Amino acid sequence: MMRTIAMIGTGYVGLVNGTCLAHIGHQVQCCDANLDKIELLQQGSIPIYEPGLEALVAENVTAGRLSFTSDIASAIEQSELLFIAVGTPMSETGAADISYVRAAAELIGRHLTVSKTIVIKSTVPLGTGRNVENWIRMAMPDPHIPFDVVSNPEFLREGSAVADFMKMERCIVGAIRPEAAKLVADCFEPLGTRTHFTSPESAEMIKYAANAFLATKISFINAVANLCERYGADVEDVARGIGSDSRIGSAFLRAGIGYGGSCFPKDTHALSWMADQAGYEFGLLKEVIHTNEEQKYMLLRKLVQALGDLHGTKIAVLGLAFKPNTDDMRDAPSLALIPALVAAGAHVRVYDPVAMTEARKWFGNSVEYGTGVYQTISGCDACMIVTEWNEFTSMDLNQVRQLLAKPIIVDGRNCYSPAIMQEHQIEYHSIGRTATVNTEANYNYIVS
Repeated sequence: MMRTIAMIGTGYVGLVNGTCLAHIGHQVQCCDANLDKIELLQQGSIPIYEPGLEALVAENVTAGRLSFTSDIASAIEQSELLFIAVGTPMSETGAADISYVRAAAELIGRHLTVSKTIVIKSTVPLGTGRNVENWIRMAMPDPHIPFDVVSNPEFLREGSAVADFMKMERCIVGAIRPEAAKLVADCFEPLGTRTHFTSPESAEMIKYAANAFLATKISFINAVANLCERYGADVEDVARGIGSDSRIGSAFLRAGIGYGGSCFPKDTHALSWMADQAGYEFGLLKEVIHTNEEQKYMLLRKLVQALGDLHGTKIAVLGLAFKPNTDDMRDAPSLALIPALVAAGAHVRVYDPVAMTEARKWFGNSVEYGTGVYQTISGCDACMIVTEWNEFTSMDLNQVRQLLAKPIIVDGRNCYSPAIMQEHQIEYHSIGRTATVNTEANYNYIVS
């Protein structure tokens, strides 16, 4: 059954969910107080890079199911379901900043004149659903009007969010009243997904626990990779071996330089903060966070091992976004590596297929911006691979060797096999594997 929906917030969560809900038949108004963002969307452009999203937005706007407005009050009054999809960034303490959620709740309260269902899509600390209910009621002109608050966390991955929505693995609905839970679950019925009904607090915890567990797998395999290097083992063989165990699974066991983005860093910190507030020492999670922070600098250590003093060197950095198929640089490893390279006196030239505009916001004039893979690496003393874009995993290695002033690649994503690099006489340092040393270059060290 078609529902009228107001999606409050047109960031990553709101725009993807609003567009996809429209695509499966609902009437959706995506609304935001940011007038520039709304104007951009009304002109047919989108403020984020997400494969397939721009075409889907255009299709559903043309079909009349999707619209964008800055008149949030009107959207609230016209819709049956009100989705809160605003940001919950990490504060200085590590806690989630829910000020935008509170502002949205109070705005809803001021314009709530008939019974509606409020759905929290934002990732929020445990107990926020109850707080939202109180904030709405305190702002209502008539606090006797009934309404429901439902927790419905999202699990979309940047870079594949549209596909993840359309093939949704599970739908979590946390509510007090079964009628409200069913109303929200029915919105996703066309997808044929499994729905798990829980309390609001359990739904809120499921989101944090899922991200913390995946982050744990990443930090674990990275710690194993660091140990593999010391004993001459190959972490990719190890990952395949343990990943074939059905109790463990192969997902998120790819060694590299750590996780980043808008979810894992802030959600692990937020869950750790909640544990502290509850008087529980969540030591395991704290170590996951610590391991990830340390892993970001692994490439820098390998580069120093290969070149020695970095002062005056020219270094190419390929990949700035935290993962492929997005321009999101929030907590990306590049944000730690590049300032460290600059501080060490290196001249840094950077390139990313889609994140160059975003990169200029972070790095300004401290780096040189490349125009393509081969132009970026030309004349550099070493090349660092930070994000595993297809453009970087399929380079012409003969051309790479000719263009680099010194044939050295430091790969934070294990994009190539050491054997291939050996064939092309490229000194190759990766994560959790024995380095390939270019014997022709007359270097006087051996790396293991």
